[in-house]
Amino acid sequence: MNVFHTFSYCKVEETIDRVGLDQRQAPSTKHQALKIYPLACSPLYMRGRRWRIPVCAAMAENREPLLKRVYHDDCPGCEVDQRKEANRGMPYKVFIHVWLVTLCAALPISSLFPFLYFMIRDLHVAKRVEDIGFYAGFVGSSFMLGRALTSVLWGIVADRYGRKPVIVIGIVTVVIFNTLFGLSTSYWMAIVTRFLLGCLNGLLGPIKAYSVEVAPKEYQAVGISLVTTAWGIGLVIGPSLGGILAQPAEKYPNIFSGDSIFGRFPYFLPCLCISLFAVAVLPSCYWLPETLHNHREIQTENLTTEALEASFHGSEEKLGEGNDAASNKSLFTNWPLMSSIIAYCVFSLHDMAYSEIFPLWCESDRKYGGLGFSSQDVGWVLALSGFCLLLFQLLIYPPVEKLFGCVNLSRAASVLSIPLIASFPFLTALSGFELTLTVNCASVLKNILSVAIITGLFILQNNAVLQHQRGAANGLSMSAQSLFKAVGPATAGAIFSWAQKRHSSFLPGNHMVFFILNVVEFVGLLMTFKPFLAYSTEGT
Repeated sequence: MNVFHTFSYCKVEETIDRVGLDQRQAPSTKHQALKIYPLACSPLYMRGRRWRIPVCAAMAENREPLLKRVYHDDCPGCEVDQRKEANRGMPYKVFIHVWLVTLCAALPISSLFPFLYFMIRDLHVAKRVEDIGFYAGFVGSSFMLGRALTSVLWGIVADRYGRKPVIVIGIVTVVIFNTLFGLSTSYWMAIVTRFLLGCLNGLLGPIKAYSVEVAPKEYQAVGISLVTTAWGIGLVIGPSLGGILAQPAEKYPNIFSGDSIFGRFPYFLPCLCISLFAVAVLPSCYWLPETLHNHREIQTENLTTEALEASFHGSEEKLGEGNDAASNKSLFTNWPLMSSIIAYCVFSLHDMAYSEIFPLWCESDRKYGGLGFSSQDVGWVLALSGFCLLLFQLLIYPPVEKLFGCVNLSRAASVLSIPLIASFPFLTALSGFELTLTVNCASVLKNILSVAIITGLFILQNNAVLQHQRGAANGLSMSAQSLFKAVGPATAGAIFSWAQKRHSSFLPGNHMVFFILNVVEFVGLLMTFKPFLAYSTEGT
């Protein structure tokens, strides 16, 4: 006996949840409904916005989803999706590879900062000691300038040809150009090698998208957290390696002779170690499954099955009325994406400027308002920060983010950073063990707060787009924040050099440097609030 089963907002909740839609997306036309829900029943007709389908009583009780996924042969993306459906657990093996690849790409970015002060001095480009910071800023900015020019291109390549080719090219680039930077014999050779390293290493955008695509929905936040963890640790461990291993003939004369290659090129050893690590990581790419779908989407009248299947849970840009997200909607009109990118850019400017200023400040003489540390001292400070950062991301961040949400956590971290940074210039009043302990604690706390901010913004960016735009969106994000990061070291170096020559009763010397850092941090904090930052309230 046939009965009428009402297909309304409440009746399709289970099906809608399976495909990532909210309950407002009932079919708008009979033709569309027949294509999206190809039931072996007829006829189908509409009464206002509610659909009535004649089905048998047994089918009315059937809770199987109306829209089933379609997998394609010889499609690597479909193979990954099938694997995720079959195994809903955490993909530990792939996550380990993602972590190593991300760490490999992050290590060379900031590894030069602890020894850059001495490198510029030894290249004899600065006429006065106070000018070293000015020239160091341009070397620090060259990498980010190169990345800003090419990140969108690498994102497009990743969306068209796959994530793996871009990842492999990025690792090979680290091996070649990071090694050449360590062998620099002139100021311009150092700038050019760093610029090319930035141009050809477009790995971060695709690896962020990859970490989401390779994991089941419930572990996608863990994937992004792993990327930000590895990236943050790389930005701390890299400088620690640079500080500890630079000038080995002077620091470890019993091991390294002054006539050896490490004596003639005192900044080659840290670069060589990072490049060897990249060589060791490169074979792991063989076990990374490609996640990009290589088949054409199955089109309906105004909606695609592929777009429904790929919709990302928690995104404010879900398939809404008119199905804009299923089409190639411009990323620039996606305000949840653009607002999170702009906020991320401001915090990136701050973090890169801090990464440049902190070693310069630690290593400059006390008569200029510095701490008089050696590059080795700075290296150990950053090494401890990296270890504590790893513990924070693995043990503390996930439960705290689940409790408070990524946006609230980013705001709290930004608020706490302001008084912390303001206290840095007063550390010059300390000495001995008290100074060492305080500097280490301040560095650990500052890096933890920075990574908490960046992780939250990473999550918002990936939630704002669907898979077919995720590579380009991350490429756009990388280009924008790389441009800001390129400005950061150059500006910070110039301000630091100017501050050391400045004598004034108002914010004297380095007080002005850290005050400007706080101004940038405060602007970023304001951008994490509505109406500027648009995001879904769920999970934030």
